Amino acid sequence: MQTTSCRKPGCDGITPIKCRSIALRAWLTTVTARIAIDFSRASSRRREEYLGPWLPDPLVVDHGPEETAELSDSLTLGFLQLLDTLNAVERAVFLLVDVFGVAYEDVARGVGKSEGACRQIASRARRRLRGASSRRPVGEERRLVDELISAVARGDLQAALERLAPDVVLVTDGGATRPAARRPLVGAARVATFLVTFARRSYAHARVVPALINGDPGIITYVGDRIDFVAAFDIANGAIAAIWLVHNPDKLDHVITPIAIR
Repeated sequence: MQTTSCRKPGCDGITPIKCRSIALRAWLTTVTARIAIDFSRASSRRREEYLGPWLPDPLVVDHGPEETAELSDSLTLGFLQLLDTLNAVERAVFLLVDVFGVAYEDVARGVGKSEGACRQIASRARRRLRGASSRRPVGEERRLVDELISAVARGDLQAALERLAPDVVLVTDGGATRPAARRPLVGAARVATFLVTFARRSYAHARVVPALINGDPGIITYVGDRIDFVAAFDIANGAIAAIWLVHNPDKLDHVITPIAIR
């Protein structure tokens, strides 16, 4: 086996095999970062032309062990939507450093920035995303969501109001073909009225299935055998603080198959 030291600058004492491994890792980081940046910029342009609010694709997440729960935090629709507020380079740096653990030196080479600039970019991204992802008691969340769904199904506006935070936000993504609020609704009274009216008009005979959507408690709503919409609920301080409702059929085709976060 070849064990002589590599004579390349900066590689003293490293065998050629290990040197090639480091070079390959750096090359893969550069290529991946540049592809991700190009894809992110293209996606941003498409979202600028999107009709109404845009939400990430929902994922039905299978329950995994507690030690993997942090992964489901990074999948929540609220966190992903905040991630989309970062520009392409900020997102690439944040994900490479904080999610995949890539060294700043390799990240800097990949995104075409200095190492110092990448550290500043990552720090700014962390501040913007701080608090968007935190573990909460899942059982308590599920009970609160189920009570809200029950109140909405009964048309009980007061009971629905009692489960919502005063500044609750409802974001509905219907794309170009499905009815949805064209702007986020803010405030318990507006959101409760919308939900009760929405259910009364279109979902008297719908079937609602509890599910874990992107790591948050949620529901899958069927009309007949067809998935009509998916909703995820964010809970804070014992009340529902945000509701993410995906009604766009283009984003629902894969929902029936859960992914395991193991």
